[in-house]
Amino acid sequence: MRSLKYSHSLEVVQSLPEPLLPLRTLAYNYWWTWNHEARSIFRWLGRETWEEVGHNPVELLHRLDPETLDRIAGDEVFVSQLSLTAQALDEYMVRETWFDREFPGKRDEMLVAYFSAEFGVSEALPIYSGGLGVLAGDHLKATSDLGVPLVGVGLLYARGYFRQSLSPDGWQQEQYPRYDFHRLPLTLVRDEDGSPTRISIQLDKSQVLCQVWLAQVGRVKLFLLDSNLLQNEDSTQGITDTLYGGDAEMRLRQEAILGVGGYQALRKMGYMPTVCHMNEGHSALQSLERIRDAMQVNGVDFRTARQATVAGNVFTTHTPVPAGFDLFEPELTARYLGPWAKDLKITDEKLHSMGRLEENGDPRFNMAALAMANSCAVNGVSQLHAEISRSMFAGRWPDLPLEEVPVDHVTNGIHTMTWMSRGTTELFDNRLGPGWRDEPSNQEVWDRVGQIPDREIWEMRENERGDLVRFCRRRLRRQLRQGSAGPEDVAEAMDVLDPRVLTIGFARRFATYKRADLILKDRERLKKLLNHPDKPVQIVFAGKSHPKDDGGKQIIQELHEFIREPDVRKRVVFIQDYDMAVARRLIQGVDVWLNNPRRPFEASGTSGMKVVPNGGLNCSILDGWWAEGFEPGAGWRIGNESQNPDEGYQDWLDSRALYHVLENDIVPTFYFRTEGGLPTAWIEMIRLSWQRLAHQFSAHRMVQDYTSKFYVPGSDGFLRLSADGFAGSKAALEWRDRLAEGWSGIKIVQVSDDAGSASPVGSTLRVSAELELGKLSPDDLCVQALFGHVTSDRDLSELQTVDLQLVGSEGGISRYEGSILLDDAGQRGYVVRAIPRHDIVSVRHELPLAVYESSF
Repeated sequence: MRSLKYSHSLEVVQSLPEPLLPLRTLAYNYWWTWNHEARSIFRWLGRETWEEVGHNPVELLHRLDPETLDRIAGDEVFVSQLSLTAQALDEYMVRETWFDREFPGKRDEMLVAYFSAEFGVSEALPIYSGGLGVLAGDHLKATSDLGVPLVGVGLLYARGYFRQSLSPDGWQQEQYPRYDFHRLPLTLVRDEDGSPTRISIQLDKSQVLCQVWLAQVGRVKLFLLDSNLLQNEDSTQGITDTLYGGDAEMRLRQEAILGVGGYQALRKMGYMPTVCHMNEGHSALQSLERIRDAMQVNGVDFRTARQATVAGNVFTTHTPVPAGFDLFEPELTARYLGPWAKDLKITDEKLHSMGRLEENGDPRFNMAALAMANSCAVNGVSQLHAEISRSMFAGRWPDLPLEEVPVDHVTNGIHTMTWMSRGTTELFDNRLGPGWRDEPSNQEVWDRVGQIPDREIWEMRENERGDLVRFCRRRLRRQLRQGSAGPEDVAEAMDVLDPRVLTIGFARRFATYKRADLILKDRERLKKLLNHPDKPVQIVFAGKSHPKDDGGKQIIQELHEFIREPDVRKRVVFIQDYDMAVARRLIQGVDVWLNNPRRPFEASGTSGMKVVPNGGLNCSILDGWWAEGFEPGAGWRIGNESQNPDEGYQDWLDSRALYHVLENDIVPTFYFRTEGGLPTAWIEMIRLSWQRLAHQFSAHRMVQDYTSKFYVPGSDGFLRLSADGFAGSKAALEWRDRLAEGWSGIKIVQVSDDAGSASPVGSTLRVSAELELGKLSPDDLCVQALFGHVTSDRDLSELQTVDLQLVGSEGGISRYEGSILLDDAGQRGYVVRAIPRHDIVSVRHELPLAVYESSF
C-alpha cells in the first residue's frame, strides 16, 4: 500500500460554548498538574475518559461531542467551579512573588534559560525517562511559583520514551507510540506573519529545520524543538523522534539541536538570556553557540565573547561516575563540530581541548568537560555527590586542595504540590490554613504539624494506602487482560494486597546499581516477612529498564518469576509502564519507600523525597540525598557508609542490614498499637519526617539556592562584562594576560608566626608573610593562610581560609599579616599561598593558579 504524505495542512480545534471557554486556558497551562481543583474539573468531565487519555486535558476536550458540551455548559454548579478555578489561575499569574520581594528591579534585566534533554512536567507530555526529567519539570514549577524569570528549552520527541509491557516470561517489551502534538497541551510558536517559528542548523552535510512548540508551565514558558518536518531529508526528520534513542551519532545530533538550535530559537523569538543553565551535559554545545552569537552580534573575538558568556553559564552534573558522561569519538565530533570552530575563528584543536579531560588521557569529546570549561558555576545535586565530583575533576585544578575544587552543591528537591495527595492537602488546609501551599520551603510551616491530632494523620494514611491498593488491583487486572492471562487469573487480581498491611514501595529506573533485587537475596527470609500471621508486609514494585540494559531487564524478570510463586503473588506486585501517574499513586500510598542503591552511585535521587509530604517514611542506603537527610526517628538507614570493593560481598552485607531493619525496627513499630488502636510511635515518626525533611528537600528551596548562589550573581557578572561593547570582558582579558606573564615572578620569601611551644584553645595566632611580586601589584592577588588539622601523614584537613592583609611594601618586598583563631585542640598547622584576585573574573574556576610557600 502506498504511504501518502500531506501537501497542505491546517489545525482544527474543538469549539467550546461560551461558558466553557476557560477550559481551554486551563488545559493549555500545566498549572493544573499541581492544582487539585483544576484536575477535579477535568475528572468531572469524565473520570473514565480522563484515565483513558492519560490525564491529557486537550485530548479529553477533543473527545467531548457538541451535545455533551452543551449539556455541561448548562450545569450552573460546574460552570461556577470552572469560573473560580480559572480566576485562581489568573490571580496566580499576576500575584507578587518571592523573586520580586528578594531581588527588586532584577526582573527587567535578568533572564535564565534552562536547558534539559528531558522534562517531566506531566504524564500527558511524555518527553521524560526518569529522575533527571522529573527534576527538570519540578524545577520549572518551583520557578513559576517563586517568580524567577526563566524559560525552559528542550526537545519534543515524537515517540517520547518507550511504553513498557512484560512478556509472559517477564521480559520487558518496548513500544514507541507516535504522538500527535496538536492533541497535547502544546502550542506551535509562530512568527509575526503567522508562519511557524523555525531555525536552521548545519549537522554534518545536512541543513536541518526545526520548529518550536510552547508548553506553558504556570508562569514559565517551556520551548521544545521538533525536527519532524517534510522540508528535512528523511534521515534528519527523525532526529527528535525518540528520547535517548539511536547510536552515538544520533545522540550528538540531538544534543546539537538542543544546545545550538535551542539557543538560536530563543534569540529568534527575541529572548536574550543573561544566564544559561545546563541541566547535565546534553546541552553543553549551547555554550559554543552563545559565544558565536556574542561574536557575531557585537563584533568581538572569541576570547572576549567567551570571557563574558562564561560568567553567565551554570552547569549541573548528575553523574557520580566518569562512565556516565556523554563521550564522542574524535572522528564524529570533527565532522559535526568543525563548522563551529570556523565560525568561532579557533582551531579544531582549541575547540576539542575544551571537551577533553586531559588528566585521564581519553581522546573522546566529553560534553561534561565542555560544559564545565565554559561555566562559572558547577554543582552536584547533593553534598555527597559534590564531594565525589570534586574527586573526579580534581585533575583540572592541580594547584587547589580537593576541598577547594570549584564544584558546589545544590541538593535536589521536589515540587511539593505536584506530588501531594488530595487527602493530605485537605488535611493541611484544614489544620494549617491554605497559606502553607505557598511556602513549602519554610520550616515554620512544617513545625505546625505538631498541631494535627494523631487520629487524623492515621486516618489520612489509611485512606491513602487503601487508594493505592485499589489502584494496583485495577492496573493488575488491565495488565493481565492485555497479556495472555485467563479469566481466573484476572479475577484473582482483585484479591492482591491488603489495605490494612504495611506497604513498601520500590519504583525507579531499573539500573543494576539500584539493586531492585537486593531484598530477594534471602527469599525464605523475605517470605516470612510477607506471610507473617500477625505482622505481614506487602511490596509494590514499578520501573523501567533502559532498552539496551539487559542486566536491568533480568532483574525485572527475576522479580516477575518470584511474584508468580503461590505464596507470594498476593503480597507482591509489579506495576508495568511506570510513569508520573503511577509514581504519584505509589508515593502517596506506601508506608515505606525503599531505596537501596550501591553507594555512592546515587547522585541524589528524588523519589524518596516525594513520600515525605504524604506521610510516608524512608528506608534507604546512606547515599545521595539520604546521606544528608537521614535522622534517627524520621526514617531508617540500611547499613552504614562502608563501601567494600567486592560488590558481591557489599550486596550481601546490605541485604542482611535491610532484613534486620525490617524485622527489628520497621515492622514492630508499624504494628505496635496503643489502647486507642493507633501506632503512636509510627505517627510520631511521620511528624518528625515532616518537620525535618519536607522543607529541606523542597524544589522551592532548591530554586531559591540556584537563584541566590548562581542565577543573580551570574547575570550580574555577564552584564558587567558585556556592557559598553564588552569593555569589562576586554579589561578582564588584559588582566589575565598580565597575570599569566608575571605569575612566575611571585615568590613567598618568608613566613613567620608568634606561636610558642603550645598555644591554649581560644588564643590567636599571628601570621606574617613576605612576598616578592615581580611585575604584579598587590591588587592582582590575594595572600592567604590555609589552616587546619594535621593528619598522621602531615596533610592538612578541615581547612579554614584566612586572608592576610597588606601592611607595607619596601624594596620589592610586600608584607602581609593576619590572625588565626585557635578554636580547637590538637595538632594544627597552616600553609601560606598567593592566588589571583579579580572583582569580576571567577578566579578559582577560570584561573586556578597558586603559589605556595613550599611544595604542596
